[in-house]
Amino acid sequence: MTHIILRVLPYIAAVLLAAGAAFGIYHFGGSVKDAEWQARWNARDTRDAAGKADNEAAERAKEQARQLSINKAIQDGQQIIDQATADAVRARNAADSLRGAANDLAARLAASEASGNSCAAAASKAATRAAMVLADVFKRADQRAGELAEVADQARARGMTCEQAYDSLQ
Repeated sequence: MTHIILRVLPYIAAVLLAAGAAFGIYHFGGSVKDAEWQARWNARDTRDAAGKADNEAAERAKEQARQLSINKAIQDGQQIIDQATADAVRARNAADSLRGAANDLAARLAASEASGNSCAAAASKAATRAAMVLADVFKRADQRAGELAEVADQARARGMTCEQAYDSLQ
């Protein structure tokens, strides 16, 4: 029996050696293929990362351009608002001057009523009161018109700013 084993042993060793060599070749081939695929995946991942970075940079540039456009619209709108505010102050000053003139006129009419003779004073008393009421109505109307004009100018300036900002995003 030992004799048979000694005769078969070289064949078994040759088969085991051949099987080991085949397994080694198979394992080496698999490792080479795995390395090739890993290199492809790494190259793909690198391209994807570069594409992502390029896309982010392009989108960031667009966003910055939009923000600059909006900032310019806000700055332009603020200049319009400042101009409207300055115009409102000038108009208020002019209206105050006009109201002062109306008050002076009413005071002169009241003084002339008090200093006139009784016949002329009685006749002009109604006209004087009417002029004083008219001056008061004029002052109130002018004051309210100034307030409304200021609000309208502010609203117009804000609307134009909003419209310009919206148009810059298109």
